[in-house]
Amino acid sequence: MLDDDARARLSDRLEALAADGVSGTVLLAEAGSPVVQHCLGLADRANGLPVTPRTRFQTASVTKMLTAAAVLDQVGHGRVGLDTPVHEVVPADRAPRDLDRRVTVHHLLSHTSGIADYFEEDEELPNAGTDYGALWRTTPPGSVERPVDFLPLYADLPAYGPPGETWRYSNAGYVLLGELLEQLTGRPCTEVVSERVLRRAGTTASGFDRSDDPRPDAALHYLPSGRTNVHSVPVVGGGDGGCVHPALDLVRLCRAIADGSLLGDLTAAALQRHADLGDGFAYGYGLVLHPDGRFGHGGGDPGVSAVVNHWPDRDLTVVALCNVEETEERDPAFALRDAVLEEAGVVAP
Repeated sequence: MLDDDARARLSDRLEALAADGVSGTVLLAEAGSPVVQHCLGLADRANGLPVTPRTRFQTASVTKMLTAAAVLDQVGHGRVGLDTPVHEVVPADRAPRDLDRRVTVHHLLSHTSGIADYFEEDEELPNAGTDYGALWRTTPPGSVERPVDFLPLYADLPAYGPPGETWRYSNAGYVLLGELLEQLTGRPCTEVVSERVLRRAGTTASGFDRSDDPRPDAALHYLPSGRTNVHSVPVVGGGDGGCVHPALDLVRLCRAIADGSLLGDLTAAALQRHADLGDGFAYGYGLVLHPDGRFGHGGGDPGVSAVVNHWPDRDLTVVALCNVEETEERDPAFALRDAVLEEAGVVAP
């Protein structure tokens, strides 16, 4: 897949990205085994610790893949249905005040619920935000540990429209799915996702680390100022983002989704094109579906850039995780991914 010339070109491209401040890792795996993995920069700048294949990174919205899988696991066990109205599971005091009673689990999973996001990323909307980190200057990140803790940020926002009418990416929708998991199980959603998704997929080094706990092999994530992002994201991940992974664990997760061992009979539903995103892209349940047959998800937070893609027909996976954030010039994880895929001949340059 990568001859000596391709490996030399790839090395040169990655060294150039590292010289320009990109820090992280990129892994290409076939049938679960690494074909190539490169590590760039430092996981801990103060102590000069380099990124290694074992380094664990925050992954922002890549976590939506896990949340969707955990909800589908509950569906598979008959505890909730895809067409179950959310208000029948989540009490009114833990949901948006004007939650449309027609909003179903399907709508939340596919981003078609119409509920307003606590941080709107669509710049065309009047309530669009430009600085996610600014949220946590008024809401202390250490106070946001469970789905209900997000509620003050979106409970009073008016809905964008009726359910099923429009696809609109919603972090709040996946926070609400985290609350739904807690109502169904009586346990923190992070515990449910860890047990029912991470452990079953064999991702033993992944989890929902708290940023204020000692964290072995965990990268520190850096803002453009050089400070870490500890005050710019919630103290622990949840339904909409924030799980911590080494790259190889995300390979295991994707393969467990693709081969049906994680979702069973609901695998097809997860990979179904529930919403058209344009240009051949679609959204399944917690998965972005690409025109060339791959599925996956990307993620970005202050100090965080991540992307994972998997081709089921080729059992091929690429993962790129960075402890620096997107800039106007580039998204670092996507730049690493594209360099590897182009040099390996998986996609055209």
